[in-house]
Amino acid sequence: MTLTTQPPVETPPAVRARRPRRASSFSPSWWFAVPALLVYAGVVLYPSIVGVFYAFTDWSGIGEGKSFVGLANFRAILGDEQVMGSLGNTLLLTVAILVVQNGVGLLLALGVHAKLKSRALLRVVFFSPVVVSPVMVAFLWKYVYTPDPSAGLNGLLGLDIDWLGDPSIALWSIAGMVVWQYAGYSMVIFLAGLEGVPKELHEAAMIDGAGTLQRFRYVTWPLLAPALTINLMLSTIGGLKLFDQVFAATSGGPGYATETLSTVLYKQAFVYGKFGYSTAIALVLALFVAAVSLVQIYYLRSREVAQ
Repeated sequence: MTLTTQPPVETPPAVRARRPRRASSFSPSWWFAVPALLVYAGVVLYPSIVGVFYAFTDWSGIGEGKSFVGLANFRAILGDEQVMGSLGNTLLLTVAILVVQNGVGLLLALGVHAKLKSRALLRVVFFSPVVVSPVMVAFLWKYVYTPDPSAGLNGLLGLDIDWLGDPSIALWSIAGMVVWQYAGYSMVIFLAGLEGVPKELHEAAMIDGAGTLQRFRYVTWPLLAPALTINLMLSTIGGLKLFDQVFAATSGGPGYATETLSTVLYKQAFVYGKFGYSTAIALVLALFVAAVSLVQIYYLRSREVAQ
C-alpha cells in the first residue's frame, strides 16, 4: 500500500497573523501631556535655570543692571552670620518636626485604627488642620500664643510666657504650630500602612503568646517601614523649606531667633534688594535639600530591604 502525502496548505496572506505594530514614541497619549509640560517648563524649569545664572551676579532685582561676580555670593554666604544662624534654626526645626510630628502621627494612627465607634469622626477631626492654609494657622496660633496671662495657652495653663517673643522658646513654639497642623497628614500615611498589615499575622502572634507591645514591635513596626520612609521624607523636606508659618507668625523674630533659610533669602531679595545674593542662598538651599533627601532615601530604602 502506497501512502500519499498532501502538500501543506498555505495560509492566505489576508488571514496570516500580523505582528502588532510598535507604538510610536509620539503616540496620542503623549500629546495630552504636552500642555502640562509646557506650563511646567515655563513656570518651573525656565525660572530655575535663569535663577542659577542670577546666583552668580549682583543683580538687585530691578532693571537690567547686573554684572557677573563669580563665586562671590557663595563666599559671602559662608561669612554671613545671619545665614549660618538661620541654617542652625532650620536644622533644629527640621529635627523637632521630624521626630514629634511622626511620633504624634503614629500614636494618632494607632488610636483611630482601633475598633472605636467614633474612629471615622476622629480621622476627620485630626486631619482637618492639614487642609487649612499655613498662613491662617499661623494667625490662629498667634492668638493661642498671646502673652496675655488671662487668654490663650497662658490662660489655659495658668502661665505667663511670651511664647513668640522669648528668643529661647520662640523656635519651639513654631515647631509646635507646624506639628499641630501636619500630624494628621502623617497619621493618614501611617494609617494606610496599618490597614495593610495582615490580621493573620497578629492572630498567629497572639496564639504564640505575644503581648500588645510585642506584636507591635515584631509584627506591625517592620511592616510600617514604607509608610515611615514616606513620612520621614516629607517631614524633612517640609522642615528644611519652612517659610509660611514662620514669616506670618514672627517674621524671623525676635531678633533672628526664628529665622530660617527661606525667610532669609526672602528678605535678601525683597527687603534688601540683593536678588543675586538671595538666589545664591536659594540654590544652596535646593542643593542641601536634595543631598539630604538622597542620603535619607538611600538609608531608609536599605532599611526596608533589611527588614
